[in-house]
Amino acid sequence: MSIVLQKVKIKNEGVKLVASPMEQFVIKPIIPIEINGVDVSFTNSALFMVLAVLSSVLLFALCLRKRSLVPSVAQSVPEVLYEFVYSILKENVGVEGLKYFPFIFSIFIFVAFGNLLGLLPYSFTFTSHLTAVGSLSLIALLFNVIIGIKKKKIGWLRTFLPRGIPLPLAPLIIPIEMVSFLSKPFSLTVRLVANMTVGHIMLKIIAGFVAALGIMGAIPVLFNCCIVCFEMFIALLQAFIYTVLSCIYLGDALHEH
Repeated sequence: MSIVLQKVKIKNEGVKLVASPMEQFVIKPIIPIEINGVDVSFTNSALFMVLAVLSSVLLFALCLRKRSLVPSVAQSVPEVLYEFVYSILKENVGVEGLKYFPFIFSIFIFVAFGNLLGLLPYSFTFTSHLTAVGSLSLIALLFNVIIGIKKKKIGWLRTFLPRGIPLPLAPLIIPIEMVSFLSKPFSLTVRLVANMTVGHIMLKIIAGFVAALGIMGAIPVLFNCCIVCFEMFIALLQAFIYTVLSCIYLGDALHEH
């Protein structure tokens, strides 16, 4: 009887391993810190945010340590990234937006490295969390608001009542424009979080099949490798989309409707 119970327990644990793909998204404190009853612990999410920044700085430092007029392969990496983001900003905002290149470039690199680091074994994908990405989106929105007010002064309020709209329609148009404006960080956040979450869930489930199937797990391993390659493409694509939308919203702040 005890042997049967042990087999059932092992079987249930195996099922649990396969059916618990959400465990990888749990935020865990690394350095517990509490100030006046408020939990401000240094977590695995914060750790990988720091690693995303440090790894990007390290990459650029290594690639640009020997600069020349004829770029080497290593030097071409940051130059290609620079030209790529530069073209996105110029195309979606115009020449006027180029002065804000450092901010847009930082967003692209931070999101891209966050996505890619999350594909490493035993890592944590902070771009799969609404809080982390939502905070970044709110920063981008506040940046656009500040830029818009700085450029247009009181005329920035025209954002909620575009020119040419009859004044009697203002009670209808203004709430619609306000909802549209406030939904910008939501659209930025949900698109990125959803794509990162779904991809990692698929990887976790298939990895569970590899462990459960034993020697027959070679097929899921090959399939998992294909998904990892596809997820790398998705990680860069989502960083690109996030950057494009940030540029579009910046363009709305700088230009008239």
